[in-house]
Order: sequence, then structure tokens, then C-alpha cells
Amino acid sequence: MSISHQLSLFVDVVRQGSFSKAALLHDMDNSALSKQIKKLEQSLGVQLLNRSTRTISLTPVGDEIYQQAQVLEDTLINIQRIAETYQSKPSGSIKIAAPNYFGQRYLQPVLDAFISKYPEVELTLVLDDKRADIIADKFDIAIRIGKLADSNLIAKKISNTNFVLIASKDFVATHGLPETPEALISLPAVIYANGDVTLDKLTISFEPGSQEMLNLTMKGNFKVNDVKLVVESIKKGVGYGLIDMFGLEESLEEAGLVQLLPGYVISTMSTGIYAIYPNRQRSLLVDDFVSLLMNHLGERPFWLDYVDMN
Repeated sequence: MSISHQLSLFVDVVRQGSFSKAALLHDMDNSALSKQIKKLEQSLGVQLLNRSTRTISLTPVGDEIYQQAQVLEDTLINIQRIAETYQSKPSGSIKIAAPNYFGQRYLQPVLDAFISKYPEVELTLVLDDKRADIIADKFDIAIRIGKLADSNLIAKKISNTNFVLIASKDFVATHGLPETPEALISLPAVIYANGDVTLDKLTISFEPGSQEMLNLTMKGNFKVNDVKLVVESIKKGVGYGLIDMFGLEESLEEAGLVQLLPGYVISTMSTGIYAIYPNRQRSLLVDDFVSLLMNHLGERPFWLDYVDMN
């Protein structure tokens, strides 16, 4: 194994914080990876890592070499990308994970454009609302919506999230139009709930335009793990709802919905739409797919036009 490959393994051991995670990333046995790091240390004549039964940490010289190894890794990635741009027919494979609704609603035009541009590339899309283990399942990209979990994965923000409170006209006719957040949460809500994600928390301004925020909990007997069904249930008057605007497929007026508490500021709660990569060593194909997706959504996502933000 070349020293550049061994240095790449060393970088990933440090980033992942363990030999086992780095070994999984490279589809290697833990013992084989450990052996390569020892060979690297012997070749360099220095100890790079302090090892214990539970943790690893960089030695002072290991830290310096780690910094330089990242520069080398970036250089090698750029060299590979230059070569890829000169290939007449780029080939290979790309495997993508995405949530069900987002994939069904927004990815088809992107997939069509990608397949047309790279007909020789094998493309696999897996739609699942459960968060995939992108290292163990060997995904090149995972589209994730929500808060970024603390991890050693690489993330690129694709779009902001924008929340809106909505209800059907029939619901408002029955329950009245709430004028304050406190009045709102006394009403029944339709709540999105999927695994460890439950959107029943509302962080909203104390009054329209205020910077003072309230943290409230919505109440509802109906919870569902499908974005489309959340919106459909709101349309049928089952309850009001807090939804991300990407879940809208038409304007509120066309959908027979009304915005609740317009003028109030709703916190995005540090959420977003992200492309997640297993490591920094991604191909030109991966970067191009993400660029196509971002171009499709636009700098100002088109779903914002479905709600009058004035």
C-alpha cells in the first residue's frame, strides 16, 4: 500500500475517532487498518496516535502530520477531478439516500438531468424516512432534513427550511382564527412524527415581529409519519399544522388553506436541508448531482411562492 493511501487511512481514523468506523468506511477489517497505520508509523519513524482501549488521540507530531495529510488529500482529490473532466464518457456509480416525500417531489427532474448527462453511470436511489447509515450502507450522498447531528460526516447545506402554520378554512370556521400563540396551541394539531423526530415543538415570537421567543408544545391526537398525509389531513380539517414549506405543492389559496398567525416569527430551530457525504473524497459525479439539485431548487426555493410572506 502506498504511503499516500496509508495517510488517507490515518486521516479518516482521526476524523471518525475510531479504527472501527474508519475501517467500515474503507471496507477493511479493523486489524488490517490498524496494521497499515503501524506500518505508516514505522515508515515515518514516529508515533502518530496515542491508543487506549477506548480512545485514540493525536501525538504532537501526529497532529502536524494530520494537518499536512489533509492538504495532500485535497490535492489528490483535485487531481482526480481534473482527470474526470477530461474523460469523454464518465462512468462509475453513485448511490443516493433521500427521505420519501422529498425524493418523490423534488428529485425526479434532477435524476432525469443527471442520467441524460451521464448515461454510462450506474445510479441508485433509495427512498426511506429512516436515516441511513451512509458508511455501512455505502451511500455516496444522503439528503437529510432537520438538525445536523454531531458526527464526523461532511455536510453541505442545500436549502434553508421555512416553517408555516396552516389550517383549512373549515377548521377556522369551526374553531375561530387564533390571534395569539397561546390561543393556537389550545386547538387540535396534526403532528408529523417519524422515529426520533416529532414536530410538536413551536418556537414563535411573543408578538408579531418581536425578537422575544416563546417555546410551546402543540397538542394533537393525530400523529403521522408522512409529509403528504400531514398536509392532506390539515386540508380535511383534522387539525392545524406546523409544516416546512417544501411540503406544499400549491399555493395556500389553491389548497383551500389559510396561514395562521401571519407576521409572527417562527424559528427554524437550526434546521436545514443538507447533502451528507461519508468523507471529503467525493467524485465529480457526486458534486455535479448536488449542483443539479441546488440549481433545480434555486437560491430562493420555489415553494416560498406558495405562501404570502408579506
